[in-house]
Amino acid sequence: MSWSVYVPYLLVMALITYLVRMLPLTIFRKPIRSRFFRSFLHYVPYAVLSAMTIPGVLYSTGYEPGGDVRLLVCAVAGLAVAVPLAWRGKSLLTVAVAACLGVAAALGLFLLTGQMNL
Repeated sequence: MSWSVYVPYLLVMALITYLVRMLPLTIFRKPIRSRFFRSFLHYVPYAVLSAMTIPGVLYSTGYEPGGDVRLLVCAVAGLAVAVPLAWRGKSLLTVAVAACLGVAAALGLFLLTGQMNL
């Protein structure tokens, strides 16, 4: 990509990023008193984190929509192992290793039963 194309894209992205961060500060100068709106804003980070993380987890095994569903089953197995551990407050390393082992176990079962080839 040439600089004549790259620089305008960079400037537009910088402007949009600045506006997204600056507008709430200028619009909401006073404390928000609405209990409903404050409650809504309280849950936004969790919803956004989930919306970004869950698709990445489900596609981490190489599953593509319309592809081999067994890969999706392996990813769901890893998720099923990770969620209870995370819910109990285990460390990130423990949850990640356990999820990887869950995926490996599900993949191993498919390989041992002859339902999947590498």
